[in-house]
Amino acid sequence: MAICVVIPAYKCKKHILSVIQKMPSFVDKVYVIDDACPEMTGQFVLQNLNDKKVEVLFNRQNGGVGAAVKAGYLKALENNYDIIVKVDGDDQMDLSLMHKLIQPLEKDKADYTKGNRFYYPKSMARMPKIRIFGNAVLGFLTKISSGYYSVFDPTNGYTAVHIETLKQLELEKLHNRYFFESDLLFRLNLSRARVLDIPMLPIYGTEKSNLNELLIIPTFLKGHFKNFHKRIVYNYFLRDFSIGSLFLIFGVALFGFGFIWSLYFWAKAISSHLPTPNGTVMIGVLTLVLGFQLILSFIMSDIAAEPKAGGRSV
Repeated sequence: MAICVVIPAYKCKKHILSVIQKMPSFVDKVYVIDDACPEMTGQFVLQNLNDKKVEVLFNRQNGGVGAAVKAGYLKALENNYDIIVKVDGDDQMDLSLMHKLIQPLEKDKADYTKGNRFYYPKSMARMPKIRIFGNAVLGFLTKISSGYYSVFDPTNGYTAVHIETLKQLELEKLHNRYFFESDLLFRLNLSRARVLDIPMLPIYGTEKSNLNELLIIPTFLKGHFKNFHKRIVYNYFLRDFSIGSLFLIFGVALFGFGFIWSLYFWAKAISSHLPTPNGTVMIGVLTLVLGFQLILSFIMSDIAAEPKAGGRSV
């Protein structure tokens, strides 16, 4: 299969040549996307590297990592490359592991693969504690909003996608900045793409990441909330109506009724100083418990509905 690599370039002039020089020999094309970089990384590559495999693209305005990757994706689609790998330009990704991202796509075991820096326990020793906490929060939110409960490390930018999967995505709707990877997983779920995590160890050099997981959590909350509701409506009411849909409808209705019922009679009992009848209490308790159980049943149905990658990670 024809393989191309997309490298969004922004403030990575110090590392970009090292990244390109470490590129595996099986890579057929490398697209470096200068996202209006103030260091003029794209021009630096053109002036210091003479490689026919490497092509530099320039975004007129800084649009963010998502906008840069989308520009690379569109160029790869235009030239009909079979597998498109995304690599960061900060030299913190082990390019010798690229074949592990590609193999599941070549063997039709997955449609999209991504790195997971949290798979090995020894990875935690190399990672700043604040980043571990931030990724744990973001990972949990992404599982719920995307429907991929078996994947983790959502901000990991070391990814590979098959061209047929990429063709099904509405790239123009993907987020342009740091929410890009999480938003992409949501879009992949809508197309029923099989996503597979590839375990890898983190590499931390002198380059500091522009991403602060703790600072972006409030921003990501809005995006995840929006994507979750879209996914539920699309998958459980527009495209299909299943037992999971019924679990959700009756679960939310019963739990909501029980909560309002209990709150009303609790407030009434406080104001009147009279005990609430046992039957009234039981109505509230039973609807709350039953509603909660149905919501749990919906969650289990949603987990079971996750598109599963074939085989085991390689």
